[in-house]
Amino acid sequence: MPISKPGQNEYAPYYHTYIGKVSQDNLLEALNATGHNFIEFLKSIPAEKHDYRYAEGKWTIKEVVSHVIDCERVFTYRALTFARGDKNALPGFEENDYVPQSNAANRTMQALINEYEQQRKSTILFFEGITEEMSLRKGRANNNEISVRALGFILSGHEIHHQGVIKERYL
Repeated sequence: MPISKPGQNEYAPYYHTYIGKVSQDNLLEALNATGHNFIEFLKSIPAEKHDYRYAEGKWTIKEVVSHVIDCERVFTYRALTFARGDKNALPGFEENDYVPQSNAANRTMQALINEYEQQRKSTILFFEGITEEMSLRKGRANNNEISVRALGFILSGHEIHHQGVIKERYL
């Protein structure tokens, strides 16, 4: 059964930045398509750009990829928690604290691509097991109420966002 896009009452306004970038109305189609596109895009980036920063204090491309992977894990965990009916509020996470601890500088782009690809496969398998009722469940994360399906669409839009940032500022 297809999981459709969430209504704007299912997530904080900030997340519309990501959800609005997703052209597909079906979550599994979106996750598959954006995942494939992101992998192909990353493979096309010249090796000499992998550790490039467009300004002092900004992330390298490898650190951006590591950030996308971290978000995939965190948001999928949130979706799992809410889909299972857990009523506990979940904390936020500070991306600017996570990235320096990612060890991205000491990893190859191919290793990061492989990790992203496996994480996306796991995310897709998780969402394949979600019923419509589960997809509509909401929970609190980072002091915001959000639905399970909104979290899935955010993942697709988040990588579209970062692909655009890499194209505009790094390449």
